[in-house]
Amino acid sequence: MKKLIEGFGRSAIGTVRYAGGVSVLFFETLFWVAMPPFRPGQIYDQMVKIGVDSLPIATLTAFFIGVVIALQSAYQMIKVSAEMYIPSLVSISMTREIAPILTALVVAGRVGASIAAELGSMKVTEQIDALETLATPPIKYLVAPRFLALFTMLPLLTVYADLIGIIGGYTVSVYKLGLTHSMYIKMTFQPLVLKDIFTGLFKSLIFAVIICIVSCYEGMKVEGGAEGVGLATTRAVVISSMLIITSDALCTVIFYFVG
Repeated sequence: MKKLIEGFGRSAIGTVRYAGGVSVLFFETLFWVAMPPFRPGQIYDQMVKIGVDSLPIATLTAFFIGVVIALQSAYQMIKVSAEMYIPSLVSISMTREIAPILTALVVAGRVGASIAAELGSMKVTEQIDALETLATPPIKYLVAPRFLALFTMLPLLTVYADLIGIIGGYTVSVYKLGLTHSMYIKMTFQPLVLKDIFTGLFKSLIFAVIICIVSCYEGMKVEGGAEGVGLATTRAVVISSMLIITSDALCTVIFYFVG
């Protein structure tokens, strides 16, 4: 029992310490984001790496998720002759929930791991210490551009995933289930309201902050050489994914079940 309590206490202290470190990095990042000099070239490079380079995997993920939603819902809808509601189900589920969270998880796995590995390699080779020696704030030089790029590109990727998922549902509904083009368009956009779209976009902003801050924090506190870099990369992806799912659940409760 004593060992169990001690283990629980160590875990609790470690969690609080981790939350404190991440929070400090977040507020320091907000400070340096607003401070000149601004480096648009660095931000643009990160936007290309985070957004443009993620388009292929985001396209495949969103398209086939839209196809799967349409197929799975059709299995039940056909039984009650309600195929016309499949476009509404696809569009609402994609914009509210599936596109934001799946896009964030894909970006966390691809971009978050890359950020943690890159900053971790810089840490173990003492490049971050060299920046401090040259009076260059590492957070300003390394974290702020990635923060701005993720904060900009993840919502855009989410909107793109919304559209691609709807196209996936269109492919099944029109060419497999026999709905007309005009019927699919009408039943896709008629039930949508701005709240559905903005809920997904707001979630994507939160997810962008989580991915950037957690990945940068893990990368900048690496110890132990190559093995430490590998551990930091794994932790960045796992913790980011857990926080994304948790925050998604909280946002859903707040937006749709409170008030």
